[in-house]
Amino acid sequence: MGKKSRKSKEDIIAKRLAKAQAGAFVQRPFEGLPFEADLVCLKELVPAATATAKLKEEFGGTEVTFASLLPAAWQALHRADGKIFAGLQVPFTSPDASRDVAAGILAVKDAEVGEIAEATSTPGPGPRLQDILDTTVPFTVTVSETFDFWLPEDADKQDEDLTGALEQANEGISPTEKLVSAPSAYWTEMGGRQYVRWAQSAPEDEVMNGLARLHAAGENTLGGIGKYLGCFRAHGIVIPVWELPAGTQPDDVEEPLAAFAKNFDAAMAQDAPLDHEERRAKAGVVSRQLTIR
Repeated sequence: MGKKSRKSKEDIIAKRLAKAQAGAFVQRPFEGLPFEADLVCLKELVPAATATAKLKEEFGGTEVTFASLLPAAWQALHRADGKIFAGLQVPFTSPDASRDVAAGILAVKDAEVGEIAEATSTPGPGPRLQDILDTTVPFTVTVSETFDFWLPEDADKQDEDLTGALEQANEGISPTEKLVSAPSAYWTEMGGRQYVRWAQSAPEDEVMNGLARLHAAGENTLGGIGKYLGCFRAHGIVIPVWELPAGTQPDDVEEPLAAFAKNFDAAMAQDAPLDHEERRAKAGVVSRQLTIR
């Protein structure tokens, strides 16, 4: 077999492998990113929020604004003022959400202003967010009361279609705030009730064991102010949820949450086997899980 034939066969195998990898299900698509938990929250739980990141220099060093939701649930947008936006809440995804978002960003970053990328379930082979983002740049989430971040500051708000779309989207926003006493913890109000949802990037079993230890000790109460309801499971991580007393506001949560976070960290760090009561508690904790994605 000649060198040309061998190279041709190697190319075919490499393409086949890349295609198989692109279609493989990734249970935890944002793993390895230091802001994994916040990305999952923006994608699944937080109605209106943005966070700024930056591409690595080999991908242009461009600043990218991640948005919980873009107009028409686009995957990405090159806004009229030149800013690049990546949308997280989209109607469907491929088996690897990280590749989806990366593909959308790369599709619009060098395109003309106004260019969009629609969500697709088949982005094809290509880099993932872990490959293209400069993770040394802080990823600071800003929760908003409206979707006005869809528009440049000097945008013409007299456009009736756009104004109508904004008004309709804004009506569906549940009041939400990011808490500062614990990473990736969010206060929200839905149906007149208040909750804390706290995304955990630690391994699931470690989180569930920690919750079980606290539950068995009667301390799974968010510092005495919350009733544990259960966990969401989304994109490979767990998000415990506590209901708060009626009328509890974000400022009321910060101090007890800070104290609870220390106890939770200590409970997760224990490596001794669960005792009988803790195993019983874990069975109850695990039974109250809802998988979103």
